[in-house]
Amino acid sequence: MSKLAIWLTPPWILAVGATVGAAVLLLAWAVVWLANRRAAAALAAAVGEGILRPTSYVLAALAALAVLAAPSMPVQRIVASLQRLPKVQPIVAEVTVPAATKDFAVGAAFRASELQQYSISSEQDVAINTEVGKGYVQPLLIVEGGEPYQWQPGSAVPRAFDGDVTTLYVTNESDAPTKVSLRLITDVEQPQVRAIPIAAASVVGLFVIYLAIRLLAPRTSVIAAATAKETTAQPLFALLMGIGVVALVAFVFIPYNTFGEDVKMLKTSGITTIKVLAIILALWTASTSVADEIEGRTALTMLSKPVGRRQFILGKFLGIIWPIVLLFIVLGFVFLLTVSYKVVYDARESAKTTPEWTECFVEVVRIVPGLVLSFFEAVIMAAISIAVSTRLPMLPNLVICGSIYVLGHLAALIVKSSIGENVFVNFIGKLLSVVLPVLDHFEIEGAIAGASSVPASYLGWALLYSALYAGAAVLIVLILFEDRDLA
Repeated sequence: MSKLAIWLTPPWILAVGATVGAAVLLLAWAVVWLANRRAAAALAAAVGEGILRPTSYVLAALAALAVLAAPSMPVQRIVASLQRLPKVQPIVAEVTVPAATKDFAVGAAFRASELQQYSISSEQDVAINTEVGKGYVQPLLIVEGGEPYQWQPGSAVPRAFDGDVTTLYVTNESDAPTKVSLRLITDVEQPQVRAIPIAAASVVGLFVIYLAIRLLAPRTSVIAAATAKETTAQPLFALLMGIGVVALVAFVFIPYNTFGEDVKMLKTSGITTIKVLAIILALWTASTSVADEIEGRTALTMLSKPVGRRQFILGKFLGIIWPIVLLFIVLGFVFLLTVSYKVVYDARESAKTTPEWTECFVEVVRIVPGLVLSFFEAVIMAAISIAVSTRLPMLPNLVICGSIYVLGHLAALIVKSSIGENVFVNFIGKLLSVVLPVLDHFEIEGAIAGASSVPASYLGWALLYSALYAGAAVLIVLILFEDRDLA
């Protein structure tokens, strides 16, 4: 593979997943069009408003990338692995083989090339084969009683199995029955294809959530769409987007002088940049969209229509979140491209062996949870900013939210540090950790430094925490805005 194909393959796989998701959406729309053309027209109109239109443009660009780059990509291996994906699963079996029994059949269908590791244990000595009649004469492998036969890539023992296996035949020549336990872990030859259904589900999920909100809360959705459209049309949005793209590209060529750890520095710098830009967008939008409308009496005019105060606030909150989503989509994909290219670039600059595309893919996948956590943090800051904006103008809002951002990152560190041994400092630190959001939960610098991945369970707990805190902040907004004098 060429160097271009090496670093472009990981983003291409994600682009293929996004394209599959877009194809699913188009197919669903076609079904709706055949059943009810009026509903299909309403769906098309919904996609043409808010952030779904620019998101559709991004999906079209990713589809173009998926098609144009396909001739240089390992398409056959990717397709073959996708076809095998539903068929690979752990094989766990425990059987009792009678005494003096030959060729006791155990159902275990797998491909030897897809084996990741396996373990076979027995109480008595047994012979394992994949064909009938071999027994101890030509055994594939011998499992000694009480000593499990374990294999994994790089181990001293041979893999033994080859080709496609449908049944294992166990021969027990001892005079006592034996319990045989098997545990085989298999995976497709290109496990990276698992990112394709995840990317497709993410695209479908985004559109479904947006359309569901529009269906269930039409008035709130109208306010959200108008706010998002106004935000994306402002010069600041384009400026932040441009700054993000330029910074992410520039980070690739900056010499960090970290003795081979430049990729880690790039990932830390990129995630921080995207997060800070998203928070700036959230704070500015909350100030201009809520505080300025209250001060300029625009909110009073809007509330004179059949729109309640709760619908107004929830619509503004969603109208701030949607541009942040768009910012993360665009800058996030640019970031994935730069991280993948950085792996190849560093290898060339350090005169190392050209890496495989799978190495680039590992680095790319590890930063996706960081982008998700950064988005959660931006949502929390947006909720806090709206709460402040109902009472204060832009400048105090920026100062207060900036202070909360700093303290939210420092509170947990203060409690854990040696200075936290002071009773008063410890009390203040714990108080801040309870009242203010613990933004340190959304940092992945430790995972980046340790070259490890963030588990899905952690993302789940972070989602729950951010949803609860943002929900509490919005509830406070509703209380503060309920008796706000708009006249």
